[in-house]
Amino acid sequence: MDYDIKDPKLAEGGRRRIQWAEREMPVLRSIYERFKKERPLEGIRMSACLHVTTETANLARTLQAGGADLVLVASNPLSTQDDVAASLVMHDEIPVYAIKGEDNVTYYKHINVAVDHKPHITMDDGADVVSTLHKDRREMLEYVIGGTEETTTGVIRLKAMAMDGALEFPVVAVNDAMTKHLFDNRYGTGQSTIDGIIRATNILIAGKNFVVAGYGWCARGLAMRARGMGANVIVTEIDPLKALEAVMDGFRVMPMIEAAPIGDIFCTLTGDINVIDKHHFEVMKDGAIVANSGHFNVEINIPALAEMATEKRLVRPFVEAYDLPDGRTIHILGEGRLINLAAAEGHPASVMDMSFANQALAAEYMVKNADKLQKTVYSVPEEIDKEIARLKLQAMGVNIDVLTEEQVRYLNSWQEGT
Repeated sequence: MDYDIKDPKLAEGGRRRIQWAEREMPVLRSIYERFKKERPLEGIRMSACLHVTTETANLARTLQAGGADLVLVASNPLSTQDDVAASLVMHDEIPVYAIKGEDNVTYYKHINVAVDHKPHITMDDGADVVSTLHKDRREMLEYVIGGTEETTTGVIRLKAMAMDGALEFPVVAVNDAMTKHLFDNRYGTGQSTIDGIIRATNILIAGKNFVVAGYGWCARGLAMRARGMGANVIVTEIDPLKALEAVMDGFRVMPMIEAAPIGDIFCTLTGDINVIDKHHFEVMKDGAIVANSGHFNVEINIPALAEMATEKRLVRPFVEAYDLPDGRTIHILGEGRLINLAAAEGHPASVMDMSFANQALAAEYMVKNADKLQKTVYSVPEEIDKEIARLKLQAMGVNIDVLTEEQVRYLNSWQEGT
């Protein structure tokens, strides 16, 4: 078995952490047990490009239990947990190609290894495998029957491909499942982003002006958690509906150019490019801290800041200081990459339980239905979404009501009025 990891000797520590995460992932564990018996992915080659974390490890083990011939590569150069990668290789014999801090050349070398696997199913977090297949490795498209996509940014890219008629196979947008974005994006991103910022800086959040760029589900979660830590939260938006919602939720809303001079901490969560740009850096206060929790590091125009700076210094792990000619210093966290994974451990296992349950069941759905699907982006079927919610409630010891036959008849009739 080939692999490319930092150090196989880290495996034992990785296994302990994987087992710790598993305790918080009862839904995925129940799917693991079923997959182990039924083997619904038998004979299926899968290439997964995901953040290599303890939670992902439990997904990988579930796919393997279902019979999948799996290769796992990193979906971000800074998000790999090296001990987890080592454990998957040494204890589970899953080929992993991921090293925390790998350069771009190595990152795309690993992506191409995933493509070399001739996958029947792609499993992306950011659509890098799908993009590579379509742009550079089209000869491998003949093997692919379908894919799944984990995150908002990847879904945006895939829907653009489908709109252009460029997408060559069906993809299930796991991110759009209610049991994914309502919980993983909001509660997971909210908590883990705060965790990453605090681990990187050790600053007090209370009393700071905390600027949240965007007000999608991830940004909503961060704004909520930052306020809970005592921050004065400012939201920037381009969508009038989301901006109105932020106002009604009690946040100050303004353009980024107005927030830039007063913000102490900035975090982008939009999926777009240059959300914080040169003209924003020009008016930021001395000591401003800038982070990103969107998938790619393009949300912050770091090249523009580098051109403005007279010097760049690493002042703490994951904190780079850019000294400007006028004496101000602006701090960039985690090279502008996902701060919750660059400086912390990503989302808590209990929310990834639902997200990765969606991934596992979406892969099973794709194997069963790929020949009936068009070359476009599909939502997770509602029955899968509701089953995951049911299993999660069951694991939490929460019971809910069931409609009586009379109530079902009433809801399905139109004759009865007031």
